[in-house]
Amino acid sequence: EVRLVESGGGLVQAGGSLRLSCAASGFTLDDYAINWFRQAPGKEREGVAWLSSSDGNTYYADSVKGRFTISSDNAKNTVYLQMNSLNVEDTAVYYCAAISDSYWYTRSIDEYEYWGQGTQVTVSS
Repeated sequence: EVRLVESGGGLVQAGGSLRLSCAASGFTLDDYAINWFRQAPGKEREGVAWLSSSDGNTYYADSVKGRFTISSDNAKNTVYLQMNSLNVEDTAVYYCAAISDSYWYTRSIDEYEYWGQGTQVTVSS
């Protein structure tokens, strides 16, 4: 059974940091890329960070560039999202999603095969 389980969300003050984790089971990061998305209340789900598992290439949404870092630990089959300098606009439910690594930089959420349940990140001013 394929599963993605996010953890690490919570309440943090503006300027603070959080690290999200996405633990995968049922497949390996050798074949799949796991990327991060978020959805704020009343808004569409948007891509945040992308990571190619084959060559380590990354890409970030402009809104998080320079503040967020996506990384992976293949031995643990886990992908991380380090979030620094958080602001209230970062408040959202954060999701990880998996796609064949051949299409690692896919932005369309409809193309993703597997999704986690989401973890809430709330940034207070």
